[in-house]
Amino acid sequence: MSNPIDDVPIRDSMIRLGQLLKLANLVEDGVEATELIKNGLVKVNGEIDDRRGRQLHHGDTVTVNGHTVKVVAPEAG
Repeated sequence: MSNPIDDVPIRDSMIRLGQLLKLANLVEDGVEATELIKNGLVKVNGEIDDRRGRQLHHGDTVTVNGHTVKVVAPEAG
C-alpha cells in the first residue's frame, strides 16, 4: 500500500530542495535538511539526490522517510 502524495504549492516556478523540505514540514530547519540530503535519505523523482540546491519544478516529487510530496507551481500565464 502506497502513501498518499501531498501537493506543496510554491509561489514561483522553481524552489530549491532544502527550501521545499522546510516548506512541506518534512524537516524542522535547514540543518536537518542538509543532514538528510547529505546522508542520501532524500529522493527526487524516485532517485537519491545529494544536492541541497537542486532546483525543483512543477510536478517534481520529493520523498523523505516514506513521505512523498509533489511540487505544484502557479500556472504559467
